[in-house]
Amino acid sequence: MDHALFRSLDHLAIVVEDTETALKVWRDRVGLEVLFSECVNNDTIRLTHLDLGNTHLQLVEPLVEDHPLQDWLRKNGSGLHHFCLAVHDVGNAFEQLPESGLPVAAAMHQGTKGKRALFLNPDGTDGVPVEVTGP
Repeated sequence: MDHALFRSLDHLAIVVEDTETALKVWRDRVGLEVLFSECVNNDTIRLTHLDLGNTHLQLVEPLVEDHPLQDWLRKNGSGLHHFCLAVHDVGNAFEQLPESGLPVAAAMHQGTKGKRALFLNPDGTDGVPVEVTGP
């Protein structure tokens, strides 16, 4: 596999029940600057990015009751969900990653700022939840 496929750490993601409540911690207490917030995937999820200097902290709020992250929240509560690696071309990664023993968990989905994203199957990452994103 071409290890140059991965460019950098794109973000760390925390699933939250309510973005405004989470901002009282991460923006108001910790002091992180909000960079942007947007609703994606047909307005089923809100992604809010805060500045961590060399990467972002992403607050992930499911907006509909039947979103799979609602079950995750009920089971785990708010907390760290995954980390995301940036690639030059997510379509290329979708094809190359399984060839190198990193199977993709599902089809690509919409990420922030028009980027595409996919999750790796945790069987290939020793149980660690990893997202991949890029153009």
